[in-house]
Amino acid sequence: MKPTFSGSLLLFAAIALLLQGCSSPEDKSSSIRVRWSHDPETLNVLQPPSQPAFDAANLIYTSLLHSNFSTEKLEPALAEDYPTTQYIGDSLTRLSYHIRSVATWDDGRPVLATDVDFTLKLMFCPGLPNETAQLEFDFIRALIPDPNDPRHFTLECRGQSLEYPQSSGEFFIVPEAAVDPKGLLRRFTLAELQRLPPNAPADSALVRVARQYQAFAPGALPGCGPYQLSAWEKDRYLTFRRKEKWWGSKIQPTPFVLQARPSQLDFVIIPDASTASLALQRGDLDVFPQVPAREFARLQNSSAARAKLAFYSVPSYDVVTAGFNTRRPALADALTRKALGRCFDTAGLIKATQLGAGQQTVGIISPLDRANYNDSLAPLPFDLTAAAAMLRQAGWRRESTADDAGLVRTKAQGELQRLRLVVRYRAEESTFATAALQFQAAAASIGVAVSLLPTEAGSFAATLKSGDFDMYVRTLKGNPFMFNYVPLYHSRALGQSNVTGFSTPASDRLIDAITRARTPKRKSQLLRRFQTMLQTEAPIIPLFFLPTRVAANRNLTGLHVNSLKPGFAITTVERSAVPSPTTTP
Repeated sequence: MKPTFSGSLLLFAAIALLLQGCSSPEDKSSSIRVRWSHDPETLNVLQPPSQPAFDAANLIYTSLLHSNFSTEKLEPALAEDYPTTQYIGDSLTRLSYHIRSVATWDDGRPVLATDVDFTLKLMFCPGLPNETAQLEFDFIRALIPDPNDPRHFTLECRGQSLEYPQSSGEFFIVPEAAVDPKGLLRRFTLAELQRLPPNAPADSALVRVARQYQAFAPGALPGCGPYQLSAWEKDRYLTFRRKEKWWGSKIQPTPFVLQARPSQLDFVIIPDASTASLALQRGDLDVFPQVPAREFARLQNSSAARAKLAFYSVPSYDVVTAGFNTRRPALADALTRKALGRCFDTAGLIKATQLGAGQQTVGIISPLDRANYNDSLAPLPFDLTAAAAMLRQAGWRRESTADDAGLVRTKAQGELQRLRLVVRYRAEESTFATAALQFQAAAASIGVAVSLLPTEAGSFAATLKSGDFDMYVRTLKGNPFMFNYVPLYHSRALGQSNVTGFSTPASDRLIDAITRARTPKRKSQLLRRFQTMLQTEAPIIPLFFLPTRVAANRNLTGLHVNSLKPGFAITTVERSAVPSPTTTP
């Protein structure tokens, strides 16, 4: 829905207040102002719940390895170099890291191996929002410190995998001295915390550490990243200022992943894309990432906008998917799910929502990844005749001869099931709304009643986790580095991040085998099997991969627009007297 005129005026007033309160006339030109569609809600460094939350954490904290947006590869950040790898027998891996000697916390303390050890233990401390982190990093069973060098350590990992040297370094490091000054977690080994059963009696030391972590106000937990949060007006804006003594600048030449060129970053919360576009053209914003297709085309066709803005479009690793709550009795069988999947007109949706620029897919691995994409499969067709036939095969029938009669079936126990679906999607996303509406109309034509329930961004993830849905439409974010599907589809993630509720012993074994693959060839074989399994079982229906579209002030350089989220390099952006090219393909 388009904003009202008064709503737009209120938003521009908020932007003006942000610029007035957070920037003086002298430093306004050094502030880079970026549009976010929704508030990050929380800055939980252990488990950022959304892209804005992750982007914010990425400014305050640092990981051992970090994405280089100019090369789309992981490169050493807090670590001096990539880890050295040692295989022990056929069941263990040891990865040795060394932290940069200049790396410090905000209070000047050096970043040490004990901080890495503390962070790993914090991931398994009860009472904290760390479930996904546990699933991603439970392959690390111990940190072995170097008694002669407090910055050197070795991670001992269960199993052997091609991905361990990368995935072992992709988590934000937390300062032990700030959260646990008495060293309470040092009483426990990492393996002991990993083995704690969910119903274990509360341990006073663990309870205290969890409370101390949660006592920090958002953004107040010290980090070793280049920026500090200086202001946060919920649902309006966040402001980050570069530290005066950022240790990364001591390294010359400064690696790309440690560069922090803007002295100030302002993220303005503007849910409506049209309002954000107006703010960009007025000069109240500098960068508008993830521009909707029609707004992007409208701006490109405007001579006034072309004079002020540069336009960038590249493929992304983000795939639009529809998912099923397989715990619902009506959706427990794959045949019903596959039938409903044929109600999505993917080609039409790409044309309607992306003006033809999206890429249809057979799975959640990008077609750009030729080594791992299963090109022997065909995308699910839009075929309502086949869908109706498959539903009949699954036992569904019209309840009566009336044109508006719904579908029912009788199970072996005599239970009567009705096929009435509630589809959730994030309220401010027009692509999701269009997909849901198209599905609703198509499903209705074969007797399936569908209700749509747009949900606010702040509660969407929690709603899916609670299981309060029949179907959803959302984006899954990927990357070309790692393929760990444990959080999405493994039985260990049930009730947590596996929101579809789907898992089988066979799928668990396949997912585990993918994480342990030791050669690219073996991993490719397993990933192709995984895509076949997902298409056969259909807990989700992969629709299409989105392009990344960015519109920005023409005087900006260093954007490095790329296929990784958030679509550009926030920390390398600078203003230049020479305008950027109007359009970059």
